Amino acid sequence: MGDPDFDSQPYEAALADLTAAKGAWARLAVPDRVRLLDEMRAATAAVAGDWVALACAAKGVSPDSPAAGEDWLGGPWALIASVRTLADSLRTRPVLSHRQTVTGQVAVRAYPRSGWDRIVMNGVRAEVWMEPGVTGADLPGLTAVAYAGGAYAGGADGGGADRAGRLALVLGAGNVSSIGPLDAIHKLFNENQVVILKLNPVNDYLAPVLDRALRPLIAAGGLRIVTGGGAVGAWLASHPAVEAIHITGARATHDRIVWGEGAEADVRRAEGRPLNARPITSELGAVCPTTVVPGPWSAADIAFQAEQLVTQKLQNSGFNCIAMQVLILPDGWEGTAPLLSALRARVRAVGPRPAHYPGTEARLRDFAEAAGAVEHWPRGGKGAPDLVVAEAADIGAGGQVEVFGPALTVLRLPAPDPAAFLTAAITLANDRLYGTLGANILIHPGTRRQIGRAAFERLVAGLRYGAIAINGWTGVAYALPTLPWGGFRGGPRPPTLADAQSGVGTVHNTLLLEGTERAIVEAPFRPFPRSLTLWPPALLPRPPWFVTHPRAAVIAGLLTRFEARPGLGRLWPLLVQSLRR
Repeated sequence: MGDPDFDSQPYEAALADLTAAKGAWARLAVPDRVRLLDEMRAATAAVAGDWVALACAAKGVSPDSPAAGEDWLGGPWALIASVRTLADSLRTRPVLSHRQTVTGQVAVRAYPRSGWDRIVMNGVRAEVWMEPGVTGADLPGLTAVAYAGGAYAGGADGGGADRAGRLALVLGAGNVSSIGPLDAIHKLFNENQVVILKLNPVNDYLAPVLDRALRPLIAAGGLRIVTGGGAVGAWLASHPAVEAIHITGARATHDRIVWGEGAEADVRRAEGRPLNARPITSELGAVCPTTVVPGPWSAADIAFQAEQLVTQKLQNSGFNCIAMQVLILPDGWEGTAPLLSALRARVRAVGPRPAHYPGTEARLRDFAEAAGAVEHWPRGGKGAPDLVVAEAADIGAGGQVEVFGPALTVLRLPAPDPAAFLTAAITLANDRLYGTLGANILIHPGTRRQIGRAAFERLVAGLRYGAIAINGWTGVAYALPTLPWGGFRGGPRPPTLADAQSGVGTVHNTLLLEGTERAIVEAPFRPFPRSLTLWPPALLPRPPWFVTHPRAAVIAGLLTRFEARPGLGRLWPLLVQSLRR
């Protein structure tokens, strides 16, 4: 490994602690794991306000502004929801209601899972589609595989006396504050591995608050949180104590870890000889598309879906691996021009969200140079760079470059009819865009009926992405912890270390399912009360994750407190705020 150019002693000490504890962690009885998860839920709730305040300060956002809602939902709420649903799965074997899709695959209902879910996000539904060949009878054997031989709290021993344990390095992402903790929890509870979590330098200011939120895991010996730059990450990735690695980040970083750099890396990749032979899983982003299917949209529909689109693009100021980067519109549809006009107006109205992520200016400049001709759509608020928009006749090379920031490519495809248009859009997304992380489809329910239930589902099945949102955003798939999160796992070209695409493996997945292919999320096409005019009716008003929601921070804070301890006393103020016009 050579002598590092930093003080390695604290990292060596952390690795030594974890090495000593990994066997005990692997054998820890399930009731003790549930207790730790419950303690983490309370600990995270106690520091939630401090967590959000730190994140807002780092991003230049007022903690009292609607934009702060993004840090409530992408921070403490996501962690609390994950540990709560994971504890529920470990307490008792989850009831896995499922159906068969038109492709013959098993689709497991992942949301809603409780009566509270049906109230809080009424109309939002999610399924996990299993790999082809999996049957309903296979599901018990594909659940909690890491806990075989006493998988649940009610099992014979609740532990695993013969588990040896393993030490994993989790390289955290810098854009969304819950990514690192959620990746670590997946390794700890889904894979029985102790974790050294290295925070990204962009958000290593969170170390003190995460130390408090995750203190139960640290005290139990299963987790150590460290900070440092790229040199620390590279040193840890090659340390002999580290037995597995998970990275959320850029494809280039992944490839440097796996293959090295320069000509030697090319030779290693061609010969299938990784420089780093440890098991490595990853989530590496993508060029994520949203397809707008032509149909009988009203003016109110166009206005609402413009809010949806601006959220998909500018939530977290565009610094999301799941942000919409390509908008596919039907050429000749009467709704295309009004939708673009409404989208532009919404971009201008979005409150201040400064470009907090390093390198934004250079990435936007490179995008504009590659596109040739671009428009700059101004955004409201000091320090917020314009949304750089390229309208293109063809995706070109830009479809292979993820732009981490406020950039958007608008494409128009012929639309002889909705089914033909959607087929062409899916082909373009599959064949021309980099990555397989997430894709969104906006479609009027009447158009969906016109295409036909079975035909529409078959089209969705042909869209090779790890998460698909219908009339919603795949950012919700990230936030719903019961869903597996990662790139597409099936198709003719599954991800490998040599061709990782959007990453190898998945995280989250608090239903503890193996053999998953993708997640599907559906949301109401219209908000309440207009949603009552469509089938199925829904009670979800404008969602609190919309960047246009004036009370997003208030509702997200109430939602976090409710998630920490669900009850009627906490539900009532949440509903009052959510239903206010």
